[in-house]
Amino acid sequence: MARGGENPDVVGSDRGGWARTHAWVEKGLPEGDRIDAVERLRGGWTSEMRRLRVTGPGGSRWLVLRSFVKPFFVMHAEGLLTREADILSLLGDTQVPTAVVHSVDAKATNCDHPSLLMSLLPGSVRLDGRSATQRAELLARQLVRIHQVSVPPEQRPRNYQAWTAADRVRMPEVTGRPELWQRAVEIIRQEPPAFRPCFLHRDFHPGNVLFAGHGNELRITGVVDWVETSWGPADLDVAHCSTALALLHGPSMGMRFADCYLAEGGVLAEDPAAHLYWRMLDALAFAPDAEKVAVPWRELGRDDLTPDLLTSRLEEYLQRLCDRYG
Repeated sequence: MARGGENPDVVGSDRGGWARTHAWVEKGLPEGDRIDAVERLRGGWTSEMRRLRVTGPGGSRWLVLRSFVKPFFVMHAEGLLTREADILSLLGDTQVPTAVVHSVDAKATNCDHPSLLMSLLPGSVRLDGRSATQRAELLARQLVRIHQVSVPPEQRPRNYQAWTAADRVRMPEVTGRPELWQRAVEIIRQEPPAFRPCFLHRDFHPGNVLFAGHGNELRITGVVDWVETSWGPADLDVAHCSTALALLHGPSMGMRFADCYLAEGGVLAEDPAAHLYWRMLDALAFAPDAEKVAVPWRELGRDDLTPDLLTSRLEEYLQRLCDRYG
């Protein structure tokens, strides 16, 4: 999540519907600490994010509060937030930079909404075109490290879930290549290919990765949003980031990401048809205009990402996938 552009507000101006949550946060703080400012964070879809400034005898620091408020996510909050808290604890001693969990109220027993309180990571989301190729290489390196995380069988996350199916794909109302869309849908109508499972972020894309520095100092400082963490094929995580890059920066960038991943030591399906299945399964979940990611991306300054542009990029990306792997 990116930081909001507004200045931090005094808590009193942000208490509507959040009084119980604020009380819950403060109850868990060291004696003498209190929340004295709140900043809304932009760029999210599933939840509302707030940056909380905590001040006390030891000085000031910032925490991050994730709260589910949309009915669908409130309904599933217990599983999602519990999973994220468990995963953040699991990753604490790995090479994956993640937040530290402070407390969680997944059932909203004490909060206004199901909530997770965690540490604030440095850096920011970067979605502009500057250094996009360099960032993609860093994303690939980080994703390889995520997939290499060793997880005891009893701590493995749930098996992956597909986010679309052949009968649920929404095609563009106007397209000059209807046969391409039909071919793509038929590809995912098949049974999933066999795969070697590994630890997946499952929602790994530029909007969930924080960067700091520039040029040779550019680096990843955090990976966020672990509510969808799963156990499944590495190809699916690569597919998801590839689709996002294709939408953000054009199909060529999306096609290049898998090559970056392999160059960093990652392992993907050797059968091109199997790899194509996972790429199509992810890409078609964005059809027809990538609304779920476009809205938060536009909030973060990418006003150029109109529905027409995203539909066009997605269609061209599907064509290139078929040309290369089909």
